[in-house]
Amino acid sequence: MNPLNHVAIIMDGNGRWGLKHKNSRKAGHNAGLKTIQKIIKESIKNNLRYLTLYTFSTENWKRPKDEIKFLFNLLENFLKKKLDELHKNNIKLKIIGNKKLSIKLNKILEKAEKKTYFNSKLQINLALNYGSKTEILEAVKKINKSKLEINEKNFLRFFHTYKIPDPDLLIRTGNTRRLSNFLLWQMAYSEIYFVKKLWPDFNEKDFKNIILDFKKIKRNFGSI
Repeated sequence: MNPLNHVAIIMDGNGRWGLKHKNSRKAGHNAGLKTIQKIIKESIKNNLRYLTLYTFSTENWKRPKDEIKFLFNLLENFLKKKLDELHKNNIKLKIIGNKKLSIKLNKILEKAEKKTYFNSKLQINLALNYGSKTEILEAVKKINKSKLEINEKNFLRFFHTYKIPDPDLLIRTGNTRRLSNFLLWQMAYSEIYFVKKLWPDFNEKDFKNIILDFKKIKRNFGSI
């Protein structure tokens, strides 16, 4: 069976779910947060070491300002209420992406990273204000300014995901089949599962079934 250490998820469909069931995109984001908590618990049950969640992309700034504000407030409130619980459960939080956010949010994120830094049960990477193309371009600029030899090992030192193993598996909900500028370099050999369900409808059984299927497939990595 294939070892599984790192799962990445594009949590697509909150807004559509909210409009369909509650006539409110914000209601969909609230429901999606509940799904996140379920998947975190299931990740621990399945002994995952890394869970990366595409929380807010660089392209998401195109959304209405009131929705963006709501999303960031939702994250702030979640961390204020749940940080102690996450820490107690030995979960580490890491933010990947451009941290050009509000001073208030950055302080909360900084506190969360600092408090959970030495935890080792599960590392949750929140891709926040993240865009893979920007990450790659910034890495190119930084390695050019450095005195390091240009090779893959040194190049990856300038990625937000430095020292984080590449995802073994990507799950995207929402019945959309694209990567949306998410971990483009890192997912060169990830197995990809596109799910028709919207994110708030995704559940522990769906997650577990994908994990079981992943463990059974043959992974060649270019060989026979």
